[in-house]
Amino acid sequence: MASNPFSNAMAQLEKAATTMGLPVSIHQILQQPKRVLTVSLPIRMDNGDVRVFTGYRSQYNDALGPFKGGIRFHPDVNIDEVKALSFWMTMKCATVGIPLGGGKGGIIVNPKELSEGELERLSRAYIRAIYKYVGPTQDVPAPDVYTTPTIMAWMLDEYERLVGEHAPGMITGKPLSLGGSQGRGFSTAQGGVYVLREAVKKLGIQPQGTSVAVQGFGNAGSFMAKILEKEGYRIVALSDSKGAIVVNDMASGSLSVTQVDGHKQQTGSVTGFNGTKEISNADLLKLPVDILIPAALENVITKENAAELQAKLIVELANGPVTPEADVILHDRGILFVPDILANAGGVTVSYFEQVQNASNYYWTEEEALQKLEKIMIDAFNAVWERKTRFNIDMRTAAFVTAVERVSEGMKARGLV
Repeated sequence: MASNPFSNAMAQLEKAATTMGLPVSIHQILQQPKRVLTVSLPIRMDNGDVRVFTGYRSQYNDALGPFKGGIRFHPDVNIDEVKALSFWMTMKCATVGIPLGGGKGGIIVNPKELSEGELERLSRAYIRAIYKYVGPTQDVPAPDVYTTPTIMAWMLDEYERLVGEHAPGMITGKPLSLGGSQGRGFSTAQGGVYVLREAVKKLGIQPQGTSVAVQGFGNAGSFMAKILEKEGYRIVALSDSKGAIVVNDMASGSLSVTQVDGHKQQTGSVTGFNGTKEISNADLLKLPVDILIPAALENVITKENAAELQAKLIVELANGPVTPEADVILHDRGILFVPDILANAGGVTVSYFEQVQNASNYYWTEEEALQKLEKIMIDAFNAVWERKTRFNIDMRTAAFVTAVERVSEGMKARGLV
């Protein structure tokens, strides 16, 4: 049976609460979302039929600021996943110290089966169903799995039609022409690189020649592989939903990430790239590499395979790739892991920058945005490392302790507890 993401999230909260002696009243409030919307979306398909889709929006906690979080279009979207992701977004924003809460949305759909017109009608219908509960000062959505800047633009346009005014800050991840931020396209990966740099310093690892395997070659995974390759790391294995590849010469070989990307554009997968052998996504996780970057879906590192991992450092670019049971095994084995709520927070941080720029109607260069991102990510890493050292705990628990401390302060200041 698949691991329940919301149960995993609550186990992580429990661990942090126990470590820090969290008051019961605050713990109870943090055990459930403030609001969960379930909406029915009837869509006229191109063939004239009407098909009804189900959508969700979980608004977890807004003690520190408006709810914030992506919208995913995926056939496996379910309410427990959306609730868990909205909780993790609450923790993520607090970990990096930005004044936002946590939300998450999704529609149960395989967008690859829809025409562009059907996709647009579905995107607009979702906003019509939830628009009274979102907005620049209420809840700010963003792209997630299988959603794009184009979809964000449709959603923004629908929202502005409904409220009768321009409100670019109601959604982030927009095209630059509609108020998107420079650097947003690769910000999740760039944020991950900034914290990876800090982690390798702690471990005494030099970038040059250090081997890296990246599971997941979507936006975040592909950008991170390209950036690390430029910094001198050896990318030895990559994967997508159709399979994984590893260089024939693990000892000194490396992949040209740009060439693999070109191969994928032509063939639809990374598999079959010259000079590699094909392995499974599961086998990629167990390769003898220095750094492993899970950048695909949840729950890929579990109690069943955690003992077989050989990496010295794991940087979680995906949301929830490691189960709580696996955390214990990895920590006991001395493997350092940088948790998702820190490692992949670059995306939401630049989304926050986008909101700030929308509100002021003044826009930064890519260099300015990345400079601000680097400082926030390094400060967040150091805050988490301090708690890791103080409490003698793993990095994930340290990140949750950091986040829960900050959310608790906001709740107390509001008189909620």
